[in-house]
Amino acid sequence: MSFESLGLEPRLLQGVVAMGYTEATPIQRESIPYVLQGRDVVGSAQTGTGKTAAFMLPLLQRIEPRKGIQALVVTPTRELAQQISEVALQASKFTGHRSVVIYGGVGYEPQLQKLRRGVDLVIATPGRLLDIHNRGSINLKNVKVLVLDEADRMLDMGFWPDVRRIIALLPAQRQNLLFSATMSPDVVRVAGAILTDPVHIETSPTAKPADNIRQAIYPVNQLQKADLLVELLKGGDLNRVLVFTRTKHRADRVNRILEKAGISCAAIHGDRSQSQRQKALDGFKSGRTRVLVATDVVARGIDVDEISHVINYDMPNTAEDYVHRIGRTARAGAEGSALSFLAAEETSVLHEIERALGEVLVCEDHQGFEYKDRVVPMADRTVSTKARPVFSSGVMGRRGGRRSGRR
Repeated sequence: MSFESLGLEPRLLQGVVAMGYTEATPIQRESIPYVLQGRDVVGSAQTGTGKTAAFMLPLLQRIEPRKGIQALVVTPTRELAQQISEVALQASKFTGHRSVVIYGGVGYEPQLQKLRRGVDLVIATPGRLLDIHNRGSINLKNVKVLVLDEADRMLDMGFWPDVRRIIALLPAQRQNLLFSATMSPDVVRVAGAILTDPVHIETSPTAKPADNIRQAIYPVNQLQKADLLVELLKGGDLNRVLVFTRTKHRADRVNRILEKAGISCAAIHGDRSQSQRQKALDGFKSGRTRVLVATDVVARGIDVDEISHVINYDMPNTAEDYVHRIGRTARAGAEGSALSFLAAEETSVLHEIERALGEVLVCEDHQGFEYKDRVVPMADRTVSTKARPVFSSGVMGRRGGRRSGRR
């Protein structure tokens, strides 16, 4: 379906062309008409399917330039705020709208200067937005549209009390839009108090990654994960690789190991300053850095094309986190691979992931790697029963999984 048929005005359609869009994605096709009507919308779709444009394009049509702050987008991380800001700038190229992105980790003054000059749209993380409001530097009394982006992540990260404080600063009569890759019942329940007769749009099942991602499990002893990662990176066609760890400490440790092995890499997590995070992300985007080691907190803000592989150095905590992580590869129709290192203590989360996906993930070995004792899920397991681990040394045999040299 073309964007013209969705009711967007000509100036926005010029922005659509400049952004390189030709046909609307399912989430855009379903959401844009309702947003233009002023309806409250709860939208859920896979990562990489154009959710940001699905709310940004009609939002801009709903507000007038030079009339003060009329729209507010709240999102959990700095990286996501920057990503949304980039879409806003592109979409408003011919409309005259002004926007500002507000997040912590950087100085206040540049953000305050933009606010003083006048903006129509604010994109912000919760903490910094409240800080600026407490300084008396922002007026949210005329907001017509509120967007909560990645609402489930804000709930998971403990931001919901801040979100409630922000909502209390807004006019009672407004349009509310909730968008996320997943929309848990907890989020719908908590957010229900702010929604009025919402339209629920889900263009894909929850916890379903894109079909063009090749997924594989690499059973390995916890103490051998670092060695396996180095071997994979040195011996395979892994060109632009995103590695996920469970904690900030492990991200730094893995980064040091890769540096010592002569592999171009950088780490990005919540303890890094904004300048450090931006430098790491820029290096990864440009190709100067081959491997980016990250934590889940920044996962959804990493919007980089042509990531060939996502490697789960540590298994994620939930199936939803698994989908968010591997959704960084195979974007915009490209193909990609997701490799997950599975230690003995992580077998239970594999079962949860497989149950959510509705399929058993294939187990593979890296040929030539000397495995020590490890837990290998049974090859004949099903998604309705727990994986029955067996110990195996060396290459996986008949009962341990599928032997393969693919990487």
